Amino acid sequence: MTLEAITQPTQSPSGAVEWTLDGSHTSVTFGVRHMMVSTVRGEFQKVSGSVTFDRKNPERSSVTVDIDVASINTRDEKRDQHLRSADFFDVAKYPLITFRSKKVTPKSSEEFDVAGDLTIHGVTKEVVLKVEGLTGEHADPWGMVRMGASAKTKVKRSEFGMTWNAALEAGGILVGDEISIQLEVELQRAK
Repeated sequence: MTLEAITQPTQSPSGAVEWTLDGSHTSVTFGVRHMMVSTVRGEFQKVSGSVTFDRKNPERSSVTVDIDVASINTRDEKRDQHLRSADFFDVAKYPLITFRSKKVTPKSSEEFDVAGDLTIHGVTKEVVLKVEGLTGEHADPWGMVRMGASAKTKVKRSEFGMTWNAALEAGGILVGDEISIQLEVELQRAK
């Protein structure tokens, strides 16, 4: 097989190309204020999904992402167990965080607003992912074609039914409400 054959995308009649999210080269991280002093960061270590991308007509593109909530890691096992409990994510009842795009709006050839339904803790809200840094397509040494991008958004955990908190003696609260979410995504072309 020639390099040219490898790098030519398999397209549907509409011009869209199917991609699979490479979970081992993708990160989903978040940050939240702790005690109104510092930002605690964490990640979800198991993520999967797919992207249908039409470079000529990006508005025809779509994104789906599934995150295994039990894979949360904040570098503190006691805190992670608390986050998995009914006080926060309630993993036993709601094992997945999902995102399903509804609209893709190109801002430039490398930047897009991807609006969609984010479901956390059984509650679905529309959010907009700000996607930037879309790379070109690159053939890897194993015969796959890869592409990457970054995305970010902010949500309020209270809007997803996660309201647990504790008041601080000096005033304020233990856990902030606003959560910043960052994705670093690597895609591989579906065969």
